[in-house]
Amino acid sequence: MSVELPLWRAIGYFRVLALAYAVLRYLTAYREFLHPVSGWIFLGALSLWTLASTRAFAGPQRCTWPVLGTDLTVAVTGIVMSGIIDTPARIHAGAPTLPTIWAAGTVLGFAGRGGWRAAAFAGAVIGTANILGHGGISPDNLHNIVLLLVAGCAIGYVIELARASEAVLTRALQVEAATRERERLSRDIHDGVLQVLALVHRRQGDAAELGRLAGEQERALRALMAGQAAEPDEPGGERDLRPLISRHADERITVAAPATPVLLPAAAASELAAAVAAALDNVRRHAGESARAWILVEDEPEAVTVSVRDDGPGFPAGRLAEAQRDGRLGVAQSIRGRMLDLGGSAELYSAPGEGVEVELRWPRSGA
Repeated sequence: MSVELPLWRAIGYFRVLALAYAVLRYLTAYREFLHPVSGWIFLGALSLWTLASTRAFAGPQRCTWPVLGTDLTVAVTGIVMSGIIDTPARIHAGAPTLPTIWAAGTVLGFAGRGGWRAAAFAGAVIGTANILGHGGISPDNLHNIVLLLVAGCAIGYVIELARASEAVLTRALQVEAATRERERLSRDIHDGVLQVLALVHRRQGDAAELGRLAGEQERALRALMAGQAAEPDEPGGERDLRPLISRHADERITVAAPATPVLLPAAAASELAAAVAAALDNVRRHAGESARAWILVEDEPEAVTVSVRDDGPGFPAGRLAEAQRDGRLGVAQSIRGRMLDLGGSAELYSAPGEGVEVELRWPRSGA
């Protein structure tokens, strides 16, 4: 939400309230003017213009320079008329002009549209009209002009800062979105192409199996390039996590899951299962084809936790950071990055000779 929109609403309210103040003030003193009818004619025109331009003062897109120019002309006209229809004695005594504080709304409009420089210009024009058309140079006039310039320039400067901050925030959000998309693509490529290449390295003799996997990855990459998911999930639907995890069970991988369905949003279930698959791929790659692994699924009211533990050689402290610096991002992106994007967490525990345990935790909404 734009920071400056509330300021524009405040300017719109100020113009309406200032109009009411100008009308009430003239109502109490119009008998003292030389030409009171002229004052009523001006205030009627001022009322029509204020109401007609209310929508224009709702934001910088509608409040164009022609609108502001007309507003400034109306304000200057009212100030100059005040010096003509009022008595010299009242003017010398410091009587207010016909628009009174309504003219400040014009300066605020210039501030909102063009910043503090535009506000200074409008304030200078209105101040000059006050000096030349109503009362000349006097302490009251100078005091009012200084207040008008200070208030207008301050509001203009604040709006300029707000716009600059919004631009920086928008750019940061765009960079963050682009980074998240690159990480998502990196995970998909890691989970597909790089794993097939690793399998090629390990099983060079099984040409038929490698050909089948290569064909699957070709189709997956084409779908990815077309902006489509290989298996799109129903938006807003739920999936049982157990079948997605149980498909990994074999003679070396043991899966323990609740007897009742573990229902998660479809996207969360798919990503959590993909993180488990990435953890198992790390077991095969680093612990060896003969390593055993155990998967435990825990369904609690506040969160779903999936633990993947193996009996491999483990790794020393600092090994994950070193792998990430070397460009091996399996844990950083396919596991941790995936869980962070889901709003969950991934923790790894290991020591040399004690295997590795990966704990994936996804908190349920409202927990």
